[in-house]
Amino acid sequence: MLTVVVAVVAIAALGWWLVRREPLLVQGCVECRVYRASSKIAGRIDTMYVVEGQTVRKGELLYTLTTPELATKLLQAEAVRSAAEALDRKALSGARVQQIEAARNLWQKAQAGKTLAERSLLRVRNLHDEGVVPAQKLDEAVANFEAMRATERAAKAEYDLALAGASTEDKQAAAAQVEQAQGVVDEVEAYMRDAMVYAPVSGEVSTIVAESGELVGSGMPVVTILDLDDMHVLFNIKETILPEIRLGVRFVGYVPALNRDVLFEVSYISPQADFATWSATRTRGGFDIRTFAVKAVPVADAEGMRPGMSVVVDWNEIGGLQ
Repeated sequence: MLTVVVAVVAIAALGWWLVRREPLLVQGCVECRVYRASSKIAGRIDTMYVVEGQTVRKGELLYTLTTPELATKLLQAEAVRSAAEALDRKALSGARVQQIEAARNLWQKAQAGKTLAERSLLRVRNLHDEGVVPAQKLDEAVANFEAMRATERAAKAEYDLALAGASTEDKQAAAAQVEQAQGVVDEVEAYMRDAMVYAPVSGEVSTIVAESGELVGSGMPVVTILDLDDMHVLFNIKETILPEIRLGVRFVGYVPALNRDVLFEVSYISPQADFATWSATRTRGGFDIRTFAVKAVPVADAEGMRPGMSVVVDWNEIGGLQ
């Protein structure tokens, strides 16, 4: 009887072993969004305010640069702006009082000359009409009067110009020069503000590639910040098992570092295949098997999970949770 029972159990165990489904384990890696703080200008690091592993908040000062070249350029730009502003004030204020007075005196002098030439012309014309002086004298008197009248008009124009000051075009040109000089100053000041680099996001400082006193180039990433609030798991899935998954599917993954399961939800499936995980050969035939990137985010707060940790998933159970 015992032999029969043992035989039945053995047959049942053999049947279960033959029909059981082997787990298809897929391993992923925890990743997070990475930010690299850098400056648009080159310079020497003056002070580094953070250390690796430090938690920073968005807008917190990370490091500063010394830029003596920019300080010199700022002085030059400010000097050009001051000169442009002086020319603009001159254009707006017009001629000085002394210049106006000199122009008025020249006009009055020209008026006196014109009056004298006009009286002389009248006397010469009367004498010419009486036959006392020849026509030559009359022509000379007429020419002198016309010259004095032209001189008076020119002096009056100079006086009016001195009263009016610079022309509208000159004023506009002076104002434009001020704006141009101010733009150069603003540009240099903007570059100088970029010598102070702030955290673009809250997170944890992962890497610092340069310290105080070191020279860094324009756009060189100096401080790397990990956004631990934006973590996901990246899986490289073979195309042969990709149809088992879709966006929004939830599944349980085992995190060895935490020694516990974590619930995840698929948030991204690559629209295009990446590298081949298995290549066909001429002797074996078949086809290349390529992979797709699949990302999943923790459904709840996965306390203790950090970038670089492994996540193991039984792919046969994908889709079991909705």
